Formats: sequence, structure tokens, C-alpha cells
Amino acid sequence: MKKTAKFRQLIQSKNLEFLMEAHNGLAAKIVEEVGFKGIWASGLTISASLGVRDNNEASWTQVLDVLEFMSDASSLPILLDGDTGYGNFNNARRLVKKLEQRNIAGVCIEDKLFPKTNSFINGRAQPLAEIDEFCGKIKAMKDAQCDDDFAVIARVEAFIAGWDLAEALRRAEAYRQAGADAVLIHSKRADAAEIEAFMAEWGGRHPVVIVPTKYYATPSRRFAELGISLVIWANHNLRASIQAMQTISRQIFLQESIEAAEGSVAPLDEVFRLQQADELQAAEKKYLPFKKTIQGD
Repeated sequence: MKKTAKFRQLIQSKNLEFLMEAHNGLAAKIVEEVGFKGIWASGLTISASLGVRDNNEASWTQVLDVLEFMSDASSLPILLDGDTGYGNFNNARRLVKKLEQRNIAGVCIEDKLFPKTNSFINGRAQPLAEIDEFCGKIKAMKDAQCDDDFAVIARVEAFIAGWDLAEALRRAEAYRQAGADAVLIHSKRADAAEIEAFMAEWGGRHPVVIVPTKYYATPSRRFAELGISLVIWANHNLRASIQAMQTISRQIFLQESIEAAEGSVAPLDEVFRLQQADELQAAEKKYLPFKKTIQGD
């Protein structure tokens, strides 16, 4: 099945589904191995892995390079966190074409202005895009896609920017009518109150995606009760890797030795397994000419 079709099944499923964050090919492979059905290619974590801020400092072509490795490394559908679409409608529709070429299943764009600022940094100071302009961007992206199953998800940032429920609903409905395949309603509260209020008024008219980074204590069964379609675990692989690297680097620096560290890191054989080194060895035997060893008299 096409990756795009797999992802469409997820957003249209009657069951609550989950995406796990990945920020490179290795992380994508691990996410697939543990059993997730799809991948969230996070703008925050890809940027952080490149050592830059989540403010479109990494160009969209640099993000595409990372996505290509991720797509090659995993058979799972990947949803890109496409920020604001990297510009106006013209940039956004070109993005769709380039994503399809790399076998990416869909893209999520947010109704803020380029260059974007992460939603959890001084959110109230972040202006939102005009609704008509953002709807035009959605329409352009849907018109640009060649694969009917490619998904465009509209991320509503009204709550993040300090607007009320009415504004969040007004924007979400406009984006639905513009052709978005789902809406992502975002919140930075420590509880799910805004999400619950939105879902009560939304009435199941279109699939809804959430990112419970801040309201992480809310049990997933509550999301299922609310009628949420898809939950994104948005940044934990990157955050886990930061903590692990800080710990092991500090230990080796202080001890000036790797002896004690060896027991707390993945063995090299596991690295080689994830890289599929054995496949290359088998291919070498199949495709390289056999060379006899020449021994002297």
C-alpha cells in the first residue's frame, strides 16, 4: 500500500491513532521497529538536530534532504511539520510537489506568519495569518498534489496566540471548507480544557489531530472519548537523545575513559544492524566478482 494511502487510513480510522516523532533516518527506523504506524517529522526536532532554532533557520530544501533519508529508512507514512509552508501559496504548492517526489504522506501547515516562531515561545506575541490568505494556501496545495491520497492538514494556532474558542472554530471551519484533510487544534495549557471545548462544538465534522506536549498528563482514553482522530507525540525522541548525549559526554569527559560508559550505550553491533550492514555484505557476495587470494611460492 502507498504511504499516502496508509496515512489516509490513519486520519480516517474509527480508532485513536498515534504518530511518533523522528528527526533523521535512524530515528525513523527505530520508530517503525517499535510498532508505530506513522511518523511525525517535527520542525522543532529537525531544526534542533541541525543545531539551529525553530524559526525557519533551516531552509526548506535542507529539511527535504533530511526527509529523503527518513523516507528511505522507513516504510511508514511520514507527516511533515511544514511550519507555515515556507512562504506564500506559491512556496507551499511547490513544497507539495517536492514532498510527493520523496514519498512523504502529507504535510501540516500552521496559520502563522513566515518566518514562524515555536508555539511555546511567547505565543501571545505571534500574529496569525489572515483566514482568506491561509485558505488560499490550502487550496493551492490541494490543487498541486498529484496523488489524491496526499494529505494537507491545517493547524489552528488561535489558542496559542491568545484567541478564544469562537476564533478557533471559525478558522477550523474555514480551513475545512478550503479543502484541508484534517485540522490540528493546538493548545499550550497544562490541561485539555481548550481541546475539550473545541471538540464539544466541532461535532465530529472533520478529523482532528492534537499534539499533547503540554497537557501530557491527560490519558489517551480521554482523547478517544472526545473523538480525536490522531495524536502526535511530537518531540520525545529528540529530547531523549539530548539527555543521553549530555550524560555520556559528561561521563567520558570527567573520567577520561570510555570503559565505564561502554555498558550504558548501544553496542556497535546494534548500530550495524540498524544500518543493515548484513544486507550489504550479502549483496557484495552476490554482485562483486570473486577474487582469489594469490599466495607466494
